[in-house]
Amino acid sequence: MKLATLTLLCAAAAIAQDSFPSGAQADTEINRAIEAGQLPGAVLIIGLLAVLLLRALRIAARADDQFGMLVAAGIAIWLAVQAFINIGMTVGIMPVTGLPLPFVSYGGSAMFADMIAVGALNAVHRHRSVFS
Repeated sequence: MKLATLTLLCAAAAIAQDSFPSGAQADTEINRAIEAGQLPGAVLIIGLLAVLLLRALRIAARADDQFGMLVAAGIAIWLAVQAFINIGMTVGIMPVTGLPLPFVSYGGSAMFADMIAVGALNAVHRHRSVFS
């Protein structure tokens, strides 16, 4: 929860800037942070996403059953691909697709899906065999 809150605060700080880049306004928060001279903010956003992905992979590696491992690994891959495509789109090496940056870009349904995914990760992490 703290990770999502910190990420949202970084996104709010980036959105509050007066300079807007050209292109899709809702999916370029990394570009806004860099354009406003806040390279540390962009590095922080990418770092927090990396921590989230590493934790998801760690949960997948330590899952008790195969289903939990597949759910956690699938969520990690989903978030990683979504972040890679969004950042690549912002930098200009990928076509503009409209995929939001997880936990950062504007979009209620995408944020809702990301929160459900983190809840599923927590459920996989908490699922432990009592009698092993």
